[in-house]
Amino acid sequence: MYFAALLARTEDGWEASDTELDDVETLSDLADLAREASPDEDTVLVLIEQEDAWFGVVRVDGEEDPRIYVSDAAAAARSSYGEILLTDELLGRDPGDDGDDLDALDLDGTEDGESDDEDEDGADGGAASAGSGDAVPHGPVGDPEVLDDLGVSEKELRSMSGDAVGEIAEALGASEVLETVR
Repeated sequence: MYFAALLARTEDGWEASDTELDDVETLSDLADLAREASPDEDTVLVLIEQEDAWFGVVRVDGEEDPRIYVSDAAAAARSSYGEILLTDELLGRDPGDDGDDLDALDLDGTEDGESDDEDEDGADGGAASAGSGDAVPHGPVGDPEVLDDLGVSEKELRSMSGDAVGEIAEALGASEVLETVR
């Protein structure tokens, strides 16, 4: 189950609106949607969460490039909404590199020189496949300071889980307006 909301900062405080992401295919589409929510080019936050799996924050300040934070890239990569946020730049990939470099794979599907055995503790070394062959990190990616000037520190953001969207709204003083769209 997903929840997505826009929080637009106005001179009267925060305004929230429920947002439907079905027609959003790219980060650019999402940024345009956010900009439409604030005609005065104020700060707009797009908050997205998938139950307890992951959450994302996209911050749009006027015409500046969006700033993004995703709590768990590997979990988000398995989600159509998460894929919107996980740009090549955010993941440190070359644009257009879909990761399907079969030449580097041995017949068993591992990269040259790579062991197909998992670590002794059963972990996969901190990376998972996003279905494209590229490793997507377990854990946060993006700008952890995306909300610093709004009162949510990097440490607080990284420690959030469960109802992270609610925690963010509460820290911003916007929990009441967010609850109206939940």
